[in-house]
Amino acid sequence: REKEIKAVHESGHALVALMLPGGDPVHKISIIPRGYGIGGYTLQMPTEDRSLITRTELRHRITVLLGGRIAEEICFGEITSGAQDDLEKATQFAQMMVCELGMSEKLGNMTFGKKDHQMFLGRGSMRDRDYSEQTAVVIDAEVRKVVDDAYNTARSILTAGRDKLDRLSKRLLEIEVLDEDEIRELAGLGPKPVSDEPAK
Repeated sequence: REKEIKAVHESGHALVALMLPGGDPVHKISIIPRGYGIGGYTLQMPTEDRSLITRTELRHRITVLLGGRIAEEICFGEITSGAQDDLEKATQFAQMMVCELGMSEKLGNMTFGKKDHQMFLGRGSMRDRDYSEQTAVVIDAEVRKVVDDAYNTARSILTAGRDKLDRLSKRLLEIEVLDEDEIRELAGLGPKPVSDEPAK
């Protein structure tokens, strides 16, 4: 049963990633344990090296992170502790967008909270509060809105693509690892696009 839940969870991540426009390709899904507490993974790889990330890309990352838990909800009508790390990362990204990157419409081009140490995408940081209680309420609301919007997007994708989710998770349960070509085939997307760039 636990293996089945993990297959659904990872397939949820993968399907959301595949269905979001402009997202990084999904290269592999696995439910083979990788050490303590890591029961499986979905591997996305960017098509090019980059040091900047857009607001849309950050929203997409949060949406993909929530896909695992939502897949569990849809398929089993129940959620597990398997999404703990996903939820932590999603919250960190949302807080970073609102407090550090000026990506909140209500709060505008400002940063909030003095950082104790540097944070770069995915690493936590401690922040000293340097804003009013009123602003704190707005920050909390904006962070929640980012996460809720991502949740609703992921749920729409997985509800509409329930047949694809079932195909992916069933096959993943059978063979434990799926590569990019089979993932795309099971999701009904056909072969991956061929790059126009000449080989180096």
